[in-house]
Amino acid sequence: MAETQRYDVVIVGGGIAGSALALALSGQGLSLAVVEARALAEETLPEDIGLPHFDPRVVALNPQSQALLQGWGAWSGVAGYRHCAYRHMTVWDADGTGRIDFDCRELATGALGHIVENRALLQSLLRPLQRCADVRLLAPERLHSCERVASGTQVTLDSGLVLEASLLVAADGGESRVRQLMGFRTREWDYGQHAIVATVRLEHDHAATAWQRFLPTGPLAFLPLPGAQGHYCSIVWSLQSDGLGPLMELPDAAFCEALGAAFEHRLGAVTGCSRRFAFALRQRHAVDYVQTGVALIADAAHTIHPLAGQGINLGLQDVAVLAQEVIRAGQRGMSPGRIEVLQRYQRRRKSDNLLMMAAMEGFKRLFEQRALSVRWLRNAGMRGVERAAPVKRMLMQRAMGLAD
Repeated sequence: MAETQRYDVVIVGGGIAGSALALALSGQGLSLAVVEARALAEETLPEDIGLPHFDPRVVALNPQSQALLQGWGAWSGVAGYRHCAYRHMTVWDADGTGRIDFDCRELATGALGHIVENRALLQSLLRPLQRCADVRLLAPERLHSCERVASGTQVTLDSGLVLEASLLVAADGGESRVRQLMGFRTREWDYGQHAIVATVRLEHDHAATAWQRFLPTGPLAFLPLPGAQGHYCSIVWSLQSDGLGPLMELPDAAFCEALGAAFEHRLGAVTGCSRRFAFALRQRHAVDYVQTGVALIADAAHTIHPLAGQGINLGLQDVAVLAQEVIRAGQRGMSPGRIEVLQRYQRRRKSDNLLMMAAMEGFKRLFEQRALSVRWLRNAGMRGVERAAPVKRMLMQRAMGLAD
């Protein structure tokens, strides 16, 4: 018979959200395990600046997420490696004159946020996590099954190892196996869009600015990267799926020309690009985030369109709130898997996530409209926001996680 190991909290998924939750719960008198399919080893991050050396996957961390990472002891790793503080954001409509310019000086702050490579953020979490005596990292290990038992939730791994947990946390991404095995229902739909991501080299300096152009086929974002006098950006180009193949098949020079034209050559010519990657865009939201003894966080609970780059910030907020509720329960002598504990997490996070998802869906649909009257109103609205300082400040505060 397989050995059974008992933990207070088992986290399935050792990516950014799962590692952050383990860090947030460490030192609180809990026994913790993290199950991850990939090896969780420290890596030497590349120091060279250039197209082949950047991670094509980046995140836009707002100041609220920065503060959380500082509290968990992970921000020093981010700050000690390359990252780019963006101080401005420019958003404009391809079908008119509507444009909004955001500037951190309007809120008397040093930056609107930071662009960080995914692997750098993950390594910044893993390094302190590997020093936590109360966290067992089970990697590489794959989840085989999970089921509810009298003492909590039982997790069986492909290796035959059996874990029992008072609380099982699904941090295993948008296609969460925990969510599926435990019977959580979701509401979801396919956008019929893909996003192309790559690193590009530009003729002109990005000026510490995040740029986003709303095209009829979807938004195109240029996110500033560090080094080389500001001549590198990470791009996220959302477009209809039927237009993906032709763009992915273009030679690099032709792709750079098409990309520059779609961006109106705002930063001059696109003079080079890395290998391109593409992924399908899908909206998904769990009907419930919790059951007795089980909680979903981050992409396992919700995925949104990347047009505002808020997915990572929503996920880290999930981590912070669930950790707060689990720690509070422990201080009161309660099991972390009790439904009333987990429902407090759900109440605090679900409405905020739904609000952001609804806003992103509204923006997406608004900018897809081709009717002349809608385009006129859309551009008039953007010009109005640009002139209305209090409205601009409110939007910036919301995006930065500084809203009350």
